[in-house]
Amino acid sequence: MSEQTTFPDLQNWEDSSQKIADATRAVTELKAFLKVQDQEIHSEREREETKKKAREERQKSQRNLTDKSKLQQRLDALYSSVGTQQGGYDFQNWFYDLLDFCEMQNRRPYVSAGRQIDGAITFDGTTYLVELKFTASQSGATDIDSLRSKVDDKADNTMGIMVSISGYSSVAISQASGRKTTILLFDFSHLYLFLSGALSLGDMISRVRRHASQTGEAFLPAGQFGG
Repeated sequence: MSEQTTFPDLQNWEDSSQKIADATRAVTELKAFLKVQDQEIHSEREREETKKKAREERQKSQRNLTDKSKLQQRLDALYSSVGTQQGGYDFQNWFYDLLDFCEMQNRRPYVSAGRQIDGAITFDGTTYLVELKFTASQSGATDIDSLRSKVDDKADNTMGIMVSISGYSSVAISQASGRKTTILLFDFSHLYLFLSGALSLGDMISRVRRHASQTGEAFLPAGQFGG
């Protein structure tokens, strides 16, 4: 009825003009009323949708905090086994659980051309071969050379990420750095920077890569991320 524009039933009456005018006004008022009702319905739906999204975001945030807390507890528990073979395997599993939590595309350890690869990450269009070091001593130049040789065997857009729980010797950092470096270095402090909620893993990778591009240095201490 709100779409009606003609009134044939009201024609040929003595007061047809008045009846048609009244009917037209009634239809106009009905349209206005329905429009207001429709707007109120949409507004209510929007309010409910907003509430629902806010509730989901709060729940997601709480889950993230809980999951990060569990990841940190697991990492803390691993320290007693630093330097052991089992500790290395457990750290490897922990690291890929971390990547899954971050929903970052990854491939777990595999063998390529007879070489053991600790896994790979694909982020922002670049594939990074992963080298994980869960040793009691710092990683050295030979560890850097090993990862670089694996990277050099792959496609041009391949880089390497090393995560050494005990950090790096100055020689290792120097060996990884330089013109057109293809290796990014991370240590335990970067992991805890992520677990604290200060930065996402993707942001950390981007920050270290940008630093390497700007300075040629493969390692940026977590404490200098603000610079």
